[in-house]
Amino acid sequence: MTPAPDLADTAVPPVVAGAMALRRRLRVPDGPLAMSPIGTVPILWNNVDIEELRLGTDALTILDEIARTGYEGTQLGIGFPEGEALRTALAERDLHLAEVYASLPATTDGPSHDALDLALERLRLLIAGGGDVLCVSLDLSAGRIETAGHAEDAATPRLTAGGWSRLAAVLHDLGRTTLDAGARMAFHPHAGTFVETPEEVAMLMTSTDPELVPLCLDVGHWLVGGGDPVAALAAFGERVTHVHLKDVDPEVLGRLRHGELGGFTEAIRARLFTELGSGILDLDGCLRALAARGYRGWLMVEQDSGWPPPSESAAIGRRVLAAALRRISTSPEDGR
Repeated sequence: MTPAPDLADTAVPPVVAGAMALRRRLRVPDGPLAMSPIGTVPILWNNVDIEELRLGTDALTILDEIARTGYEGTQLGIGFPEGEALRTALAERDLHLAEVYASLPATTDGPSHDALDLALERLRLLIAGGGDVLCVSLDLSAGRIETAGHAEDAATPRLTAGGWSRLAAVLHDLGRTTLDAGARMAFHPHAGTFVETPEEVAMLMTSTDPELVPLCLDVGHWLVGGGDPVAALAAFGERVTHVHLKDVDPEVLGRLRHGELGGFTEAIRARLFTELGSGILDLDGCLRALAARGYRGWLMVEQDSGWPPPSESAAIGRRVLAAALRRISTSPEDGR
């Protein structure tokens, strides 16, 4: 991660002073994962996929709330400034641009012809903002949105052999360009897309270069796709270079899997993803698995939309994560 701005010789605004004090209280400095920076994702305030779930909160207010609730970094959000203006806004709050998200439009034949160009524009924003990780996923696709959570069904549309080849080629090109630009790329499996299930992720991992296409494991999407995140962390090991911590409401997931909801976007409206600690995620198990191999990448707390005000959900997630990190720091199972 790029070092945070040096604020020693400047007047520290109250929001930054409070944020820095809170971060110290929430940290376990000598515990496992002490070197992993912790960020959050502004989709909680303004949903990227569903316009009606955008609260219209302005970018600077969102950054204030991210800092105030104890986080160190953010994903680029809707309406955020770019380039130097973004760097300044982040520095004023002692925040860092952890990631920029890039969605690749796709059909069963793989990424669209303009997918690479769209991703390269997102990479430009990452570099201009001094960010770390280009987080890449396939976009939500018709046929997969409707079968999210039960994509193993025989009628589910899937990538063709040519689609897999094209996806691998696009990701290899993007991975090389990202490394040449001095940043990192990680592929994010996502419910409602052509790479959702553990089997599809395994297929992608075996058909791509680990150096060029590392994995962003979103533990919530992994659960929706039918997988066990703790087992995935063990199976993929060092290939996991970026992590989204997201919890799943079991009641909504059950309705999704049994066809009582119309698909992934309907499940999001029903708040499929819930506050960290209030769903079915084995958070301690995930953190122990990461700690056991000395993970040092970002831990991004994410919740697509919630019922409470976003800052409340964000604060809950940060404190639940802090409590879990304290538990594994004293547990004999922490892998140290």
